[in-house]
Amino acid sequence: MKSVKKYHGKSAPRKNRVSILLNDSEMRALERYCEQYTVSNRSRLIRETLMRNILKRFDNDSPTLFD
Repeated sequence: MKSVKKYHGKSAPRKNRVSILLNDSEMRALERYCEQYTVSNRSRLIRETLMRNILKRFDNDSPTLFD
């Protein structure tokens, strides 16, 4: 995901924390995915996946010229 706004040449500082809970099967799936695809930063994976989904929905929900 390369649409991160730059903050004086660096990524904007992350100062807001969000906490989620996963059940056992969700956690196993996440761990398996990270192992299979050699994901070294789970936080980044979750953040980028979440934001991709949010931005996609915003894009799909926005009015178009011919609606």
